[in-house]
Amino acid sequence: MKLATNRFLEAIRKGQQQVGLWISLSHGYAAEAVAPAGYDWALLDMEHSPNELGPLLGQLQAFAASDTTAIVRPDWNDAVKVKRLLDLGVPGLLFPMVQSVEEARAAVAACRYPPRGVRGVAGTMRGNKFGRVTDYYTEVENQTAILIQLETIQAVEKAVDFASVDGVDGIFFGPADIGADMGILGNPMHADIWALIRPAARKLMERGMPVGTLVSNPDFAAELLNDGFSFVACGSDAGLLARGADTLLSHVRGKLI
Repeated sequence: MKLATNRFLEAIRKGQQQVGLWISLSHGYAAEAVAPAGYDWALLDMEHSPNELGPLLGQLQAFAASDTTAIVRPDWNDAVKVKRLLDLGVPGLLFPMVQSVEEARAAVAACRYPPRGVRGVAGTMRGNKFGRVTDYYTEVENQTAILIQLETIQAVEKAVDFASVDGVDGIFFGPADIGADMGILGNPMHADIWALIRPAARKLMERGMPVGTLVSNPDFAAELLNDGFSFVACGSDAGLLARGADTLLSHVRGKLI
């Protein structure tokens, strides 16, 4: 048995647009409800969600039955956590709050076996289908998406430096935290935030580096993708549930006499 091709990674390397959904509800049942929707990728969040390895397994299993590639954001750039996630068979990782080239290199090293990295070796695990994937050790680094997240002014200003780090497959801009660092808290759509992000993103695109982000406005998500962003999440499962509940209640109450 051979290791499966990472469809998301293959797509961003070819410059194909990838539409994503943020997954925050932290439960396999909720993941199963959205997995068949047809998004290209989904971000299973462990940083700002009550998500742990046990529940994450159920979410990965839900998306494994679909054509959506499940990317996981660990709560930190932690080699021990990364090792356990890769053993679970995570096809890609988004590392939060990367501030330096050294931190980006550490993220890559956590995903690589020695001598190219520091990942510990397990023999029988979900990632290699419990020992059945015969080319796992030689092929896994070619099929694991490594994405780094820039979340401060300093990081955005150094965006081009990150593009030179061997093993980084994509760079993700976090507008909410970038905005907070600018003194614009709670308004990730603010024009000043995007006036900082978009020129930095353009420089990366010109160097062939795939660029991504998360926005909650579907029209703006499409605009970014049409402007050259490779992977954009256009909403979250928690947001859809909350806004849907609000809209439904408002609609019914509006019909009462």
